[in-house]
Amino acid sequence: MKKILVIFNLCLFFYAACACAKNYPVFSVHKLESGRHGNTVLVIGGIQGDEPGGFNAASLLVTHYNIRKGNVWVVPNLNFISIIKRSRGVYGDMNRKFAALQNSDPEFSIIKKIKELIIDDQVDLVLNLHDGSGFYRHAYIDRMHNPGRWGQSIIIDQEEIHTEHHGNIGEIARGIASDINRHLYSMEHAFHVKNTRTCKGDLEMAKTLTYFAICNEKPAFGLETSKSFPTAKRSYYHLRMLEAFMDIAGIEYDRHFQLSARGVKRAINDNIKFALYDSRIFLDVGNARERLGYMPFKKDSEVEFVPSNPLVAMVSSGNSYRVFHGNRRLTRIYPEYFEYDLSIDTITMQIDGSEKIINFGQIVDVNDSFLVVPQKDYRVNVIGYKKKGVANESGINICKNDIQKRFSVDKRGRIFRVEVYREKKFTGMVLVSFDSKPATITASKPWKLSQAEHSHVSDIR
Repeated sequence: MKKILVIFNLCLFFYAACACAKNYPVFSVHKLESGRHGNTVLVIGGIQGDEPGGFNAASLLVTHYNIRKGNVWVVPNLNFISIIKRSRGVYGDMNRKFAALQNSDPEFSIIKKIKELIIDDQVDLVLNLHDGSGFYRHAYIDRMHNPGRWGQSIIIDQEEIHTEHHGNIGEIARGIASDINRHLYSMEHAFHVKNTRTCKGDLEMAKTLTYFAICNEKPAFGLETSKSFPTAKRSYYHLRMLEAFMDIAGIEYDRHFQLSARGVKRAINDNIKFALYDSRIFLDVGNARERLGYMPFKKDSEVEFVPSNPLVAMVSSGNSYRVFHGNRRLTRIYPEYFEYDLSIDTITMQIDGSEKIINFGQIVDVNDSFLVVPQKDYRVNVIGYKKKGVANESGINICKNDIQKRFSVDKRGRIFRVEVYREKKFTGMVLVSFDSKPATITASKPWKLSQAEHSHVSDIR
């Protein structure tokens, strides 16, 4: 029998909430703190929503790294509405709003909040992650390799600033580039340092996040990987740079995957899940079907949405909810509304002949068959299983082939919903997985959505 996997473990994530235009999810702050004295590095991803290499790398810091010394603060989703909409900036380029901004701008409160974070006394180093066009070179080579390109570069605004630590910006950037260039997939991918010399009259760069940081005596760097690469390879190079900067800052850390383009791709896709209503409903949506129907949402209640990582979002749309991971739309959920019965939190199941107590909000690995042990007054509905004359599917030994594949949560037809009801009230859900791959989820704080306004997604609480 395979291991029964408990889904939720608490993590010490801190969310910064701010108003966001049209009530899309807003950015989150994750303070990964070791408890040991050291520098604090602030990492920002997603300032431009069409640059997934940066925001996926930042998200992986949150979900797949453990900080053992010093602190890493991560904002992986600064411009969340633009990430979801695959736009550089729904309300204009957010990275040109740091010099001056009218309070009528839809993103005014976001800029205010991130500025407060940048100038926090604890922050020692600021890293802003981007994906840029082509390959930066100091001299013109061809259309894709020239000084006008931004990809594969470390951006600095000036050579140095007068701070106690890390003020030698140019020297640090060149050292990082040299380090990263020992880990390239091709010599064409080599990194170079691009000094915009902002204070010499570059009016565009004077509006950016990094120059705002520099002006407030915070060492800051723009990290650019090439848009010529697929997302995983961009994120690989970002993580190479991030680890080199953490080494410079004396941050000690553990990484829970192999640092390669292939390893990064697996890590990005291996934990895309969420729970609703205090884990009464749990869904693995990494490979979800395009449509998930008749989901038992709580009647006359806000929706508490708890994602497995900070790029997972659920946005209401008419009579349904769209689920995203970054700028990828994963599925659309069509709810059916029920009153909830909270009288029990567990059910008893026989998994491949072995009896176990299962909490709602778990995913259970099954080799051959499962059975929900009957419980008085409670009815079981295995979505996709149908037997004539049977209204309660508890007490029935069910194999994978007994369930219609088209009702699975995933496209491969291996993960199925087991729902429990008391009379007409919904009690809870368990997922059963006829798959050898283990599943885990890390809980963060809930995002609340109002059922009363289907076009509304409230701030992170």
